[in-house]
Amino acid sequence: MMIPVILSGGAGTRLWPVSRESHPKPFIKLPDGKTLLHKTYERACSLNNISNIITITNKEYYLKCKLEYDNLASNDLSHHFLLEPASRNTAPAIIFAALNVYLEHGADAVLLVLPADHLISDLTLFKTACETAYQLANSGKITTFGIKPVSPETGFGYIECGNSCSIPHTFDVKQFIEKPDKETAERYMQSPHFFWNSGMFCFNVKRMLDELSIHAPLLLQSLEHCFHETNKKNAHSIVYIDNSFNDVQSISIDYALMEKSKEVGVVTCDFDWQDIGSWKAYKNLHEQDENGNTVLGQAILIDSQDNFIHSEGRMIASVGINNLFVIDTPDALLISHRDRSQEVTQVVQTLKKTNHDSYMHHRTTIRPWGSYTVLEEGHHFKIKRIVIKPHASLSLQSHQFRSEHWVVVQGTATIINGDKEYSLQKNESTFVPVNTLHRVSNLTNDDLIIIEVQSGDYVGEDDIVRYEDTYGRDTISFGNS
Repeated sequence: MMIPVILSGGAGTRLWPVSRESHPKPFIKLPDGKTLLHKTYERACSLNNISNIITITNKEYYLKCKLEYDNLASNDLSHHFLLEPASRNTAPAIIFAALNVYLEHGADAVLLVLPADHLISDLTLFKTACETAYQLANSGKITTFGIKPVSPETGFGYIECGNSCSIPHTFDVKQFIEKPDKETAERYMQSPHFFWNSGMFCFNVKRMLDELSIHAPLLLQSLEHCFHETNKKNAHSIVYIDNSFNDVQSISIDYALMEKSKEVGVVTCDFDWQDIGSWKAYKNLHEQDENGNTVLGQAILIDSQDNFIHSEGRMIASVGINNLFVIDTPDALLISHRDRSQEVTQVVQTLKKTNHDSYMHHRTTIRPWGSYTVLEEGHHFKIKRIVIKPHASLSLQSHQFRSEHWVVVQGTATIINGDKEYSLQKNESTFVPVNTLHRVSNLTNDDLIIIEVQSGDYVGEDDIVRYEDTYGRDTISFGNS
């Protein structure tokens, strides 16, 4: 039995300001309109002889993941979510998934770990590589996927192949190499023994746990404790991982195990693989003009070469600029040299230290019922444009510190306000006092748009008490609505 495990917990800080912690890169739409998570799930579903898919992600991303899957889910597949209280890197996520599968499916189960930020265009070659990895995993190897380099990348880790294994296109791993300098990366490109470390893995769960007991016993012990505490509270397909997960060491699976174990093998892959981890990688997904410029949105470029312009509304004009990334969103603008796009994560770290909201939220936030856009915010007030999809509704809720005024600008709103229930048409309004039970619903076939004016001592997104929710969010804090 091979069980795909989709890792969808990273914040994607190098793709800021489009990627934010509340809307990270697996949910960014690509040129074809699909998200990275959508494509990863499709790849997992395309594999032969699987009956179950696991997604491990932050609890705040559960509904986003579910919405992605709802239109794709096969009736023949069961799906399980393992929801982290906080991100602790890849090792804790993979180990927790292994413990879960060991309990549910036994020691002979094989896990296929798929990060949700990869693009692979040739599914036939991908499936062949997975079948080879399955064989290698069943032979006792903890298996990784090596990608033949097509450019001297300094942002990727590398694998050096050792002795060949009995299965074609597989080798023992001689060593893992951290991100090399450009000269070293160019030398690796010319060698048949060096491959990009893709971050995809395949392994027998018992062999993985046995190797962890040797090379990372304290990490394994802490996760076994967390798993035990989690199982006291969960017995269904949506598992909320115990908060003791927060105290587990944050470490990658490469550092925790792969670089230490002698039982690691690699499947060498020849399919087209892209890790969409930076603006440089994202730019490569789009066509460029005769001057090497790529433009998404509105822009006028004069005497400008080799630039990437991303505009979400405003006209951008440039004169005499070269080799720049210009990423413009309604509330944040990034300007970076093309060769330094990996360093964008430093911007996000600085925003976190200063507690600036733009590291976390977009001005427009997607919800399962629709979306809201913050139009203006000041001392003790906030103004929002709220769009509610047909036959959707916000939760039944109240607020401790703020009152709300609603004005309908499009559609018909069905309102619960205290002990009253009524409808509002375009140009009509209502007032919801502090600590009043309320809800707005759209019972029609068209979008409902309202303007909400919040006023009070505190207008933060966490001022909400939720009593009833169509989308099962009773145990998750999602902020507004």
